[in-house]
Amino acid sequence: MRPPPASPPLSLPPLALPAFEPGWVWLAGAGPGDPGLLTLHVVNALAQADVVVHDALVGPEILGFARTGAVLEYAGKRGHKTSIKQSEICARLVQLARRGKRVLRLKGGDPLVFGRGGEEALALVGAGVPFRILPGISAGVGGLAYAGIPVTHRTTNSAVTFITGHDARGQLPRDLDWQALAKGAPVLVVYMGLRHLPEIVERLLAGGRNPAEPLAVVSDASLPTQAVLETTLGRAAADVAAAGLAAPALIVIGEVVRLRGAMDWVGALSGRILVAEPEAGAAVLQG
Repeated sequence: MRPPPASPPLSLPPLALPAFEPGWVWLAGAGPGDPGLLTLHVVNALAQADVVVHDALVGPEILGFARTGAVLEYAGKRGHKTSIKQSEICARLVQLARRGKRVLRLKGGDPLVFGRGGEEALALVGAGVPFRILPGISAGVGGLAYAGIPVTHRTTNSAVTFITGHDARGQLPRDLDWQALAKGAPVLVVYMGLRHLPEIVERLLAGGRNPAEPLAVVSDASLPTQAVLETTLGRAAADVAAAGLAAPALIVIGEVVRLRGAMDWVGALSGRILVAEPEAGAAVLQG
């Protein structure tokens, strides 16, 4: 399947986008990675901000929308690596705002979905700093869409459960009821869980989950380097290790994974033949 021919840029009517006032902090989501998934509000914020305090998953193409002269401050957090403490990030946002700066706190995905945006908002409230929240496309939805995997489908599931793969200590969260998740969640989407995948698999199998259930791992979702591993819950740990997939990655478990054979639109652009009933088995596909 060839991509359609390029069309001339659309002429958009004027939009009443908000002015970024000095002394404010805007907490924003940059989406899963593809710059085209930025919202107009975030592009507007980048065009006005004095300081952009950004996470590790915000790529250079997105930061390229920042206005000339804006200061880019890295405040990335990557699992199990030395990084800035959350309390230090909150204090820095308050400090910059009190200096009269227009501060954009830019995170991958959505700031309130496993992004600690809520913690930062509460810190700003406590300090009396005005703020605005700009939602972004969460990787667990937008990133999986780029892999051709819907999080819900009428014939497979009417519910989906989003899980973080590690807590503030970098460990698998202690407060999750894995027995309940195994029995009651038809589709599970795990953020930041690649390092703990063997333990996640073990707990779900112990809770009664079928080892033959489809599972996919999506690395670098929505980026040109995106890679997708299709396997099963029982084989996942071994297949991921053999494939050498690296974080950032999403894990999705459930029958919706089978729909990728028909819905891998990114793969189709590169020549993959879409089929309504894909064959079982693990496969790593670039793109």
